[in-house]
Amino acid sequence: MVDPGATGDGVVTKESPRSVAETVRLLSDTVVAKEMKVFAVIDHRGEARENGLALRHTIVVIFGSPVAGTPVMEWAPLAALDLPLKVLVWADGGLTKVSYTDPAALAARYRLSDGLAGRPTGIDALTDAVTTGS
Repeated sequence: MVDPGATGDGVVTKESPRSVAETVRLLSDTVVAKEMKVFAVIDHRGEARENGLALRHTIVVIFGSPVAGTPVMEWAPLAALDLPLKVLVWADGGLTKVSYTDPAALAARYRLSDGLAGRPTGIDALTDAVTTGS
């Protein structure tokens, strides 16, 4: 489900029926199954706790494919600021949410050609697979 409050700002937010930890695990497993690489998993809450701070469950998964991302960065070197792709999995009250930069916003930001603009759109299907109840 897309969060209507997130439209228009270049961020897509969906709800996951799973916990944050389960959603991160499924996202990471799905990325690997699709022959992409998980570059990093950043546990912001864990880092906050280590420093005596409180933060809701907040994890960023950074992943991608050099085959998909390299041509984008060749076209627009500044796209490396947004690549590899990032998905934020976070607790919002009793809900788990999955947020990421809208691929259309990335395409517009870097003025990607039609052939390159489709490369980051796989994140939509990937997050759909993770946020469905099946």
